Amino acid sequence: MPIFHPDLAARPVPRYTSYPTAAQFHPGVTAADQARALAAVQPDDPIALYLHIPFCRQICWYCGCNTGVAASDRMRRYEKALRNEIATVASLCRGRVTAINFGGGSPNALAAPVLARIIAALRQHFAVADDVEIAMELDPRAIAPGDAGVLAAAGVNRISLGVQTFAPHVQKLINRIQPYAMIADAVEQFRAAGISAINFDLMYGLPGQSVVDLTETIDQAITLAPARVAVFGYAHMPSAIPRQRMILDLDLPGPAARFAMSNAANRRFRDAGYAAIGFDHFARPDDSLALAAASATLIRNFQGYATQAGTALIGLGATAISQFPGLIIQNEKHLAGWEALANAGQLAGTRGVAVSADDATRAAVIEALLCTGRAEVPDHLAGAMAALAPHAARGLVHVHGRQVQLTADGWPYARLIASTFDAHLHAPQRHSSAV
Repeated sequence: MPIFHPDLAARPVPRYTSYPTAAQFHPGVTAADQARALAAVQPDDPIALYLHIPFCRQICWYCGCNTGVAASDRMRRYEKALRNEIATVASLCRGRVTAINFGGGSPNALAAPVLARIIAALRQHFAVADDVEIAMELDPRAIAPGDAGVLAAAGVNRISLGVQTFAPHVQKLINRIQPYAMIADAVEQFRAAGISAINFDLMYGLPGQSVVDLTETIDQAITLAPARVAVFGYAHMPSAIPRQRMILDLDLPGPAARFAMSNAANRRFRDAGYAAIGFDHFARPDDSLALAAASATLIRNFQGYATQAGTALIGLGATAISQFPGLIIQNEKHLAGWEALANAGQLAGTRGVAVSADDATRAAVIEALLCTGRAEVPDHLAGAMAALAPHAARGLVHVHGRQVQLTADGWPYARLIASTFDAHLHAPQRHSSAV
């Protein structure tokens, strides 16, 4: 069992779903940069699409996503603007779409037929590969009878259910009531419709949550045999996220309890036959994520751990983020502003960061550490190697020349160790704790 180092576990560090991270985004990156990046994509280049749906039927108090309460008029306006943005972006980009992901918020805040129309618009305007994976995050509380069949017919072939916890008292404290029977029914519906790739999202560090609560949730989740499971640590930042002020600091588990929960999840899923992927994902050995990890082709992007690198990840929708070679750009965050741009046939990128050659090198080292646990460090980053000495002294990493490898004890601290190579992490910034 890895050793708990309280000074390390509680230290705030980025999740590194990109590098540079969103903390470095600025308004000097504009839609003109976005247009040039889209035009640089070649016809045979594989690309991924991410569609952000910033709505939920009910707001959960732990959530740090850009989302608001769904209303019928807002839903109609959003569909119209999103389809307009799809047409605009596709007219500027010639790549071949190999992966489509819907996130939020809760994409199924939109009715299933609306989501099917949006998928049809993607097929109409983009060159979508026949074997494309279409994955969608779903709120189990918003799944209606017949949704599974509609989404399967539209081509959705992977879903991710936001389970978070099965403990009733924890559900109450986060404003997300959804009993085990509701999740089991959703799993049954989607499997019956032919969608067998079903993921679960779980969380630890939630208010009122104990190690026992988490292990019981995991045991219940395992009975439903999900293909993949993400176990995220709750990031409590009430000063930045007003809804989190509904969660009392006194109700939150401390660093030692969070560390014990992370270790318990790792042990429980491994014992059930799941492969540990990175520091917070688990997958059945035959799932594509486990296969990518085994073949060292696993990547990390704004969806977390993923299997398809592609030339670009193109974000669609308010606040969606796109990643291109040399550029990361985020769409307008405010709904009305994004709608106005999309409906006018304009690109919606309003802030981001240009990725320098040094950034790209550091990004490759950080991604390698988080995906494989090892990295070859270029000579010009030798200065960063010295900062690994305290981690090596604690047995968290092995350093041999320019090679860095996490130990079994080091995996819980993977993000912290990777941050050694972050040239931008100087001033205190808002991030989740390392464990």
